[in-house]
Amino acid sequence: MTPGMVSSQSGIDTKDPLWLKADELAHRFILLDGHVDLPYRMGVKNFRPTKELLGIPISSDKGDFDYERARIGGLNVPFMAVYVPAEFQKEGGGKAFADQTIDMIESIMAAHPDKFAKAPTVQSVRDNFAKGLMSLPMGMENGAGIEDDLTNLLHFHQRGIRYITLTHSKDNLICDSSYDDAHTWNGLSPFGEKVVAEMNRIGIMVDISHVSDSTFYDVLKISTAPVIASHSSCRTFTPGWERNMNDEMIKALAQHNGVIQINFGSMFLDRTVDKANRENRKKLEALLEKKGLTMQDAKAKGDIDTFQKKSPTLFSDVEMVAKHVDHVVQLVGIDHVGIGSDFDGVGDNLPTGLKDVSQYPNLIYLLLKKGYSEQDIEKICSGNVLRVWSEVERIATQ
Repeated sequence: MTPGMVSSQSGIDTKDPLWLKADELAHRFILLDGHVDLPYRMGVKNFRPTKELLGIPISSDKGDFDYERARIGGLNVPFMAVYVPAEFQKEGGGKAFADQTIDMIESIMAAHPDKFAKAPTVQSVRDNFAKGLMSLPMGMENGAGIEDDLTNLLHFHQRGIRYITLTHSKDNLICDSSYDDAHTWNGLSPFGEKVVAEMNRIGIMVDISHVSDSTFYDVLKISTAPVIASHSSCRTFTPGWERNMNDEMIKALAQHNGVIQINFGSMFLDRTVDKANRENRKKLEALLEKKGLTMQDAKAKGDIDTFQKKSPTLFSDVEMVAKHVDHVVQLVGIDHVGIGSDFDGVGDNLPTGLKDVSQYPNLIYLLLKKGYSEQDIEKICSGNVLRVWSEVERIATQ
């Protein structure tokens, strides 16, 4: 979005001087996004570090992230998600898969040293920002990558991993997942307790996004360092959905000096929107079934297009993201909320007004309209997460 345009999203007016201030703040402050799935998107495309493909992170009309759009939006510290699919926990090979993904991220930085830089420490983030470079810190999404060997934690720390999401879609050797009904450990496993302690010791942030509620509380009992939820939102807007955090968990997280980083996916923001989309999908599947078709059949395209014209996919909006931020602030104060968009990780379910990395100023604009100060905005943009990261570094040096 460029100045002078008024988006179709109600509440965003880029002619408003306050929007121009929001845009200025997005570029003045370090803007850290806790979870960007660019590596997964590039992996799906069978990315290799060739001259042709290296253009993808620089400028692209596909996906949610590239360098040019990130610069427009003010983003300069996107945490690259080193995603390890759940099947590697059973089949093995999670460590090798994670290493390959890290290699891919490093190849981007090596090919474009004038644009991207490694960020293994908080100070390196600040130094890169001062130099006009975009930091690419890394977080491993799913502790299955460490397999059953605690020494792999040090290996990944040395490779630049600065947070680990303990699990993903299935229970693993470490803990239970919010998506899995098996309740294998009823929280952390005995091995998981050692993992958390070792992460504290060497300086890797513990990420409790994706974990079950019981796992979350077990982590707080074990961890001597504050923890993060790198890409979660508030369950009060999505009742009954364990993937988001309820108010009591947010309070406990804050008491532990942690931060929840709000996920932008529509299903994370508004259960009514998600429910309507699910119901429409069931109707469409039933319609196709009567014709002996599935969503994957080429012959179904015409019916799908006709149905979607009558019942288009619904999206949440940037105002709901602001409401999630505001809910956390009203509940526990300004020091415990940040941004964890899940760009390139939630498909086409992004909210109106926050469709890609160029649109962070829209969120800042709405927060300014709600009365947030510049100091508040800086804390949300990066200050709160950098505080946690610094504390994790400090505890590790002890």
